Amino acid sequence: MNKLINFKINGISVEAQKGETILTVARKNGIYIPTMCYISKTSPCASCRMCVVEANGMDGFVLSCNTPPVEGVEITTDSEALNHERTNIMKLYDVNHPLECGVCDKSGECDLQNKTLEFDVARQNFSARDQLRPTQHWGLINYEPSLCIMCEKCVHVCNEVIGDDAIEVKFGGYSSVIVPKNADTLDCTFCGECIAVCPVGALVSSGFKYRANAWELSRVPSTCAHCSAGCPLEYETRHGSINGENEIYRVKNNFEFASLCGAGRFGFDFDNRTVKNESAFGRAIEAIEGAKAIRFSSMITNEEAHILQLLKEKLGIKLFNEDARKFAEFMKSYSSVSGKLHHSGSLDAIKQSDAVIMIGSRIATDNPGVRYALTTASKHNGAKILYAHPMEDTLMQSVATQFMKYEVGTEEGVMALLAQTILQDADLDERERAFFEELDFGYLYAETNIGEEELSHMMNSFSRAKKRVLIIGNDLIAHDRSSNIAKLAALIEKYSDFSLVVVPREANTLGVSLINSLDRDEKNISNVVGYNAKGDFVISSLEGADLAIPALNQQEGTVVSIDNRVLPTNVALEFDGYTLNDIAKAFKIDKKETIDYTIELNKKAGFKTIAFDDLENFLSPLGEDNRGYLLDEVICKADGELEELDDMPEFNGTIVYHCDPVLQFNNYTSKTTQLPKENFLLGSAQFGVAARIADGDMVEISFGQTKIQRKFKLDSELKGTIALNPTFDISVDASRYRFEKSKIVRVS
Repeated sequence: MNKLINFKINGISVEAQKGETILTVARKNGIYIPTMCYISKTSPCASCRMCVVEANGMDGFVLSCNTPPVEGVEITTDSEALNHERTNIMKLYDVNHPLECGVCDKSGECDLQNKTLEFDVARQNFSARDQLRPTQHWGLINYEPSLCIMCEKCVHVCNEVIGDDAIEVKFGGYSSVIVPKNADTLDCTFCGECIAVCPVGALVSSGFKYRANAWELSRVPSTCAHCSAGCPLEYETRHGSINGENEIYRVKNNFEFASLCGAGRFGFDFDNRTVKNESAFGRAIEAIEGAKAIRFSSMITNEEAHILQLLKEKLGIKLFNEDARKFAEFMKSYSSVSGKLHHSGSLDAIKQSDAVIMIGSRIATDNPGVRYALTTASKHNGAKILYAHPMEDTLMQSVATQFMKYEVGTEEGVMALLAQTILQDADLDERERAFFEELDFGYLYAETNIGEEELSHMMNSFSRAKKRVLIIGNDLIAHDRSSNIAKLAALIEKYSDFSLVVVPREANTLGVSLINSLDRDEKNISNVVGYNAKGDFVISSLEGADLAIPALNQQEGTVVSIDNRVLPTNVALEFDGYTLNDIAKAFKIDKKETIDYTIELNKKAGFKTIAFDDLENFLSPLGEDNRGYLLDEVICKADGELEELDDMPEFNGTIVYHCDPVLQFNNYTSKTTQLPKENFLLGSAQFGVAARIADGDMVEISFGQTKIQRKFKLDSELKGTIALNPTFDISVDASRYRFEKSKIVRVS
């Protein structure tokens, strides 16, 4: 147990834990200390000196942001001397700073503006020879050096949280500027987090610049709808013209404690605009009446999933959702060994970890929230991170301490080797011990391409770790042997100090898997209604639907995130058409509003009896997540047994890996206007030789029953005979194992 440090701030007795600074303790106790460069989720920048305090027995001032307290010290945060110091700092900050605040995008929410008023700096007392510092246009981001106060927040967050490490300070005294690191122009994932943390108007969204003032916008708190991380955000809306409809102008986040990827920040305009079409609504009712099944995606709310379940029970039809069905089967197998319904880990557990195994996902693009958590663990805790995958990922090279390359399709063998290595000294029962004793290690090492020395290196690097996490990606969930893989993961969690995080593919895969009783999809069945999915009659929030419905930024409802947290979504933009609840009413499933079903969600799966309007949706001043609620833990019967390993499959020839590029996730991100839409088939020179294609060739890719055409583009960062094939612009079953043998031919 950590010994607490007792000291005083402004005469108030306070306590500090190991690692806390004077500033963090002051904030925890509601004591105000002004800052300009401090941000809670990074190490202290210590560049502004606004946070200085006085400590008894010490001459001069102390930086509260990076100074830990000592036993018995007495701290003063407000005095005439401190106020004089801070006022002079603000006068220096205001030197030659342009005062055209009415046209600055930060006006109304600018830290410099606020602090200038707070310390009563009414005029610019000093001046300096101005410098020629042209505005830099970096795609989605603009940089105005003349507004920059060199707080370095952007540099810290880019390096310590995002992991891009794409910008740095070019020092030159008053001429100092922020520049791209080791590049002529900005080369990053364009998360826009630098925009969020910038206290002035130096870094801004190029799509938002000069469009609206902060005080004109209405804020709608919600949850990002693009992946399963469940990141908190605020849609900022305003009418588009004097008599125009409301539009989303930008997205913001609580940057002190949470982060957003570029899709969440810039990919907000996926709403669906329509008016009520009674004829189309009538045809939808007829289609459902005659349907044998409803096929739907996981890009829906829990309440919609619940309504679909009620329709299934009332009409006796089938429900198809292979993404959620496979996830449910994976977790069912996990539960049969773990004895509980939900995995134990979370994004916060990853951030606090000092050892991580990441397997089965190109995680930087699959789930940026997990990537940011891994970056935080690496930069702040020195975490040892094993990244296991058939393909290297340059976006993970700055944080991964060990890359374990295994052969495509051998995930079951890799998990068996990991489990055996981690649990070799665990107190397993006889059947479990026998499973590992009967493994043919020579065969597994040969087929997986994992060496015994790699496993030994992993265990040595993890030897002093106290907070360990195992992260399972979609490649394992979609694998033909996912059931046994899930049991092995559960065994590691059960008998070791590893917590487990299972990463769902879509925004609400987890919620749907807990709510719906799903049938195996019958691909050739007729009379299928598609709900945000393929069908003979399509009800969708995407283009080309037979009946239009609202997108996730036009609905009240809930989703379940990777953290097993039920999170609210809210209406950013109104929808004038029909909803699934209107359809349900036609079948005598009658609730006034869709959110009236929130309180009825499956209690056996851990949902609580809480009405939607009673759900909180904010982060506290100290960063505690007060959004929605955590699912209750559900105890299950632990009667599962490990199965004998199957023969490892062989993937020869040209292989494609279905993986979306940075900032793209699905048809909804594809619909947005600001996000880049590069849909090239990316491969190495070696892949080009194997497939007999060259850079710039138009090719036809055949996998399963699907044929698509793409332009082939050489990527110098890729190796081997596996190419990356994006799927955000086409409809591909999210449940598919993403490595596929493919036939690739050049077309004219």
